[in-house]
Order: sequence, then structure tokens, then C-alpha cells
Amino acid sequence: MNTPAHAVVNLALLETRWPRCTWPILAGAVVPDLPMFVFYGWEKLVLDLKEPQIWRTDYFVSSWQPVIDALHSFPLIALALTVALRLRLPRATAFSASLLVHAVCDFFLHNEDAHRQLFPLSDYRFRGPISYWDPAHHGTLGSALEVAAVVVASIALARRHRSIGVRLTLAATALLFVAGWIAFYALR
Repeated sequence: MNTPAHAVVNLALLETRWPRCTWPILAGAVVPDLPMFVFYGWEKLVLDLKEPQIWRTDYFVSSWQPVIDALHSFPLIALALTVALRLRLPRATAFSASLLVHAVCDFFLHNEDAHRQLFPLSDYRFRGPISYWDPAHHGTLGSALEVAAVVVASIALARRHRSIGVRLTLAATALLFVAGWIAFYALR
């Protein structure tokens, strides 16, 4: 899933359980993808490489892979969640639960770019049946499911929040996802 989709979906799923933990939930939704942004920034802005080189070659051999995989690792996330629950740390629990939701969503929606979900115990990569972006692996369907999840999550969150600013932000996010899908897939 795209990082903003993780943020909206995770918040919709977890906010009622941890209502005072919005920021830890958002952080848990976004943190697993941050190393990829740093990797991309370095490759594109510093090394001045082209997209195909970055995403078809360098991404898969990057020294960032262990960091990216650790943040998507079910055993490591389960350990963090267990410790947070045992120590009764609601913010750490919400953060870890959000990491878990992120990893579960990515589990099903990454194919060629799948993470090592059992890192560091195994190098195995489950290749999800549907990609959230790659048309060669049903990316049109995967991205449509992502857009639908963002729209549904945005509506659910808007119903819970009275703030006009929050509602406008959610509406804009949902509209951007719909427009992006149309531009990328429907108009091709």
C-alpha cells in the first residue's frame, strides 16, 4: 500500500481502541516506509539515478533492505507488541499494533517487491497474489482495493470526528486517491 493509505486505514482501524494515541498510530503506519524514502532520496537526488535503475535493481540489493524488512517483520513486531502490552504502555502498544496492521496489509499487496516477513529468522518472502501497483500482478485490482479502503476509512473517520479541518483533510485524501487511480489506471 502507499504510505498515506496506511495512515488513513490504520487510524480508522485502531483509533477506537486507542483514542488518545492518534500520533503513535500514525507513526506506526508511516515508519515502516521511511527507510524507502531515504533510500529513494539518496539514489535520485544524490546519485542522480533513473527510476528503472532505482526500483528494478538497486532497491533489491540496497543495504537498506534489512532495515525495511525489520520494520515489516512479524516476529519483531510481535515482540514489540508483547513487550508494550506486558509493560502496559498504551502509546507503544498502539504504535506496535499499527506496525502490525501495516505489515499485514503489505503481506497481501506486495509481489515482486515483497518484504522478508519473518526477518531475521528467515529470508523467505511471501509474494502476495495481488500487487498494490504492478499491473503484471493485478495492480489495477490491487490499487482499486487500496482506493476503496481509503475511501471507506476516510468516511468512517469523518463520521467520528467533528472537526471541519479533519473532515476536509479526509475528503481531500480520498479524492486524491480516486483521482490518482483514474489518472494512473483508467486513462492509460
